[in-house]
Amino acid sequence: MWLIIGLIAIAATFINLYMYATGKDYKLAMAMGLSFTALTLCAEYSLVSGWAKKENWPALWEVPNYGKVLWFLTIVSILLNIAPILFERKGKKQ
Repeated sequence: MWLIIGLIAIAATFINLYMYATGKDYKLAMAMGLSFTALTLCAEYSLVSGWAKKENWPALWEVPNYGKVLWFLTIVSILLNIAPILFERKGKKQ
């Protein structure tokens, strides 16, 4: 489930950037990209929570490595999704 939601988040982020580049209203795509990123994190948390409930210790040993990747990808997603807003503000100042 998290993989599907994550792919939707990536697609929405690229749609966001494409719509900004073509001059169209990108804010809905931005909201979708950020929302699906949050849903991906919730799905990952649910997955790990299920492993803990089932006492699947070998699977849980991999979680610290997962955490670093999730932090990195979430930060990248946030930066990519808010980039058009930052570019607009920079363009208005000049």
